[in-house]
Amino acid sequence: MRFQAMSRTLAWATIAFGLCLQTAASLAAESEFAVPPAPARTEGDGPYSQLILRSAIVINGTGTPAFGPTDIVIEGNRIVDVFPVGSPGGSKEPPNRPKLKAGGREIDLRNHYVLPGLVDMHGHIGGKEQGVPSEYVYKLWMGHGITTIRDPGCGNGIEWCASETRRSERNEITAPRIFPYAFLTPEKPLTTPEEGRKWVRDIKAKGAVGMKCFGYRPEVLQAIFDELKKQGMRSACHHAQMDVSRVNVLTTARWGLTSMEHWYGLPEALFDDRTVQNYPPDYNYFNEQDRFAQAGRLWRQAAEPGSEKYEAVIKELLALDFTIDPTFTIYLASRDLMRARRADWHEDYTLPQLWDFYTPNRDNHGSFFFDWGSEDEVAWRDNYRPWMAFVNDYKNRGGRVTVGSDSGFIYQLYGFGTIQELELLREAGFHPLEVLRSATLNGAQALGAADRIGSVEPGKLADLAVLDENPVANFKVMYGTGHVRLGDDGRTHRVGGVKYTIKDGIVYDARGLLKDVRDMVAAEKQKRGVTQLAQP
Repeated sequence: MRFQAMSRTLAWATIAFGLCLQTAASLAAESEFAVPPAPARTEGDGPYSQLILRSAIVINGTGTPAFGPTDIVIEGNRIVDVFPVGSPGGSKEPPNRPKLKAGGREIDLRNHYVLPGLVDMHGHIGGKEQGVPSEYVYKLWMGHGITTIRDPGCGNGIEWCASETRRSERNEITAPRIFPYAFLTPEKPLTTPEEGRKWVRDIKAKGAVGMKCFGYRPEVLQAIFDELKKQGMRSACHHAQMDVSRVNVLTTARWGLTSMEHWYGLPEALFDDRTVQNYPPDYNYFNEQDRFAQAGRLWRQAAEPGSEKYEAVIKELLALDFTIDPTFTIYLASRDLMRARRADWHEDYTLPQLWDFYTPNRDNHGSFFFDWGSEDEVAWRDNYRPWMAFVNDYKNRGGRVTVGSDSGFIYQLYGFGTIQELELLREAGFHPLEVLRSATLNGAQALGAADRIGSVEPGKLADLAVLDENPVANFKVMYGTGHVRLGDDGRTHRVGGVKYTIKDGIVYDARGLLKDVRDMVAAEKQKRGVTQLAQP
């Protein structure tokens, strides 16, 4: 039993962060991590023959500053016009303002902000070991204005993920758009380039639109990237330490990798006085505290900004039109464990079984805080400085940076983690409009879907988030728990949260979706006899 438990743990670690073990493939084939599909949709109104969002202030996702008032005209699931209707506070109405057609609906959004639906480029749909239903995950995302996710690996099985993708496309479920990517964890080891090519064709036949890898034998991996291009598919990679000495970010970018996940493989590409990370003598990669503690000391081993090596790497990645999906948020607990563990949203929104999964445990992936102390947290805070500086520099030179959360691990919760990523890009030096572009249009571009989603423009699908507070002034107003503000009455109030999430022209009450989640959590606590989440 002990061996089986360890196998399951290592398999999940493979799926989530890149231990390329053969147990992963066999377990995935048995749907070990599958969760029930989402129930049929009962939420949302529309789409309408015509929907007009009246007098809204628009943040269109391209980097353009907010403008309004405007009328956003939607017919079916498409935006057909974004029409200026005067000046803020003005009384003059243009004579040709859009008129509502018979059978249509209009929503008065005076003093409201409309932005494209967010694109989370690293959204795992939970798993059996975490014990969270897909409905819970989807509603947390949709309740935060997230209308598109890329599932980087489809840990519940590619067929399951592809089925949910199709159901979401048909709006049969309350869920974001899903872009399913298959993990490179074949049932049998791939030993030749042709076997790698066949694996790509097989996952495409099962419904995958891309692949996520952690590294692999170089000659096989190069063939896989070539076949992905031939098949019109895209890719993501977490360059795990198990293979990074042979295949780092520069290697895979040259072969055609679409996006790097997290930051693994990038410091290694920037080494100029070594070829491998400075591992302590007693380091063991399968010991997650070893792994994450030393990961927090890696960026200081990379070349300095402005050095010959640094310039060569950043210029080549820019020339390759490479995408960086940093997922800053998933490592926040490493630099301040207590803050991540005591976040405002856990008590009402974190299912008790997910809380148990987070709690320090040698058998659960990402629950590595066995003896996490001041030295580890200080190292991680220091690690963020050069990491954020590189990402900001890359953006400033024209590089594409996207938003990904990787929630469901390390005290990071779906939806909330995505908004935290916005705050962290702001911390890295991005202007708020650059942050929102990363969270919308940049993600759409990396997915090859910018012709359909990612900005508020005529011809695009009607995927939108509506707020009654200004996110450019304060990203905290996008959290489902809102933002604390002292009112003129001398009392504190919770303000903000997404008001409406519109996906494919269907209008969802975002706050209602989050109430559904709170009810799920309350019911599960009552079932388990839990009054509050236990702290270690």
